[in-house]
Amino acid sequence: MSVLESIISGVREDEERRKKSKEHLAQMLKDVPKVRSAREALLRNKFSVIAEVKRSSPSKGDLAKIPNPVQLARTYAEGGAAIVSVLTEERRFKGSLVDFQAVRSAIDVPMLRKDFIVSEYLVEESRAYGADLILLIVAALDDHQLKSFSEIASGLGMDVLVEIHDEVELERAMAINPNMIGVNARNLKTLEVDQRSFERLLPQIPSGILRIAESGMSSKADVSHAIDFGADAILVGEALVRAENPKHLIDEFLSCARQS
Repeated sequence: MSVLESIISGVREDEERRKKSKEHLAQMLKDVPKVRSAREALLRNKFSVIAEVKRSSPSKGDLAKIPNPVQLARTYAEGGAAIVSVLTEERRFKGSLVDFQAVRSAIDVPMLRKDFIVSEYLVEESRAYGADLILLIVAALDDHQLKSFSEIASGLGMDVLVEIHDEVELERAMAINPNMIGVNARNLKTLEVDQRSFERLLPQIPSGILRIAESGMSSKADVSHAIDFGADAILVGEALVRAENPKHLIDEFLSCARQS
């Protein structure tokens, strides 16, 4: 079993344990605050940062304890992050919907629910907890699921970030007419990072589609490299949760676009 398959297996088990009745979920959807457009937030500037609340990862283990995710998320927003991402996968990333909900009630910027969305229920649950944007990982879904989950998310008002790792996945992603595509430089089967993925894939994404560079962003040189190949935004977690001053680091990353 690959790392990705193992994670998805755990996600499905946790979903069943957490699952609410259709009536309860319908009521949550009825009461949830209005969607904040993630796409509009990314289009406001030449280049943007999606800043992530991330305690742990399968590749690096524990990254930061983050006793107060709300305080960290506020720091991100004050530092100029266009979107705040919160990990909600429980086993490998030590996230939770409790974290997500707490942050949602405290900040005004759009929020990405970062998880492995592998069912219709998880799409609806994301909106019920206040997500404005969800991640759909092409490697984790078949073509029917990819199209269906994207349509459900759009019907609920959410934006969708479609994540790819290679040319075949890019072709599959394009079949659902996405408006934002993330190129993840981390191989989800081996967990290795190869930033040459940005060089190969970002230029192949058609104009008009927002291009997000994911994984391996720890320095200004990394960010400039992604910008050089067409990134409109980066999604960064590890570097920020380990930084002494996340606000300053966000500004440094944003300055790469100002200098390019």
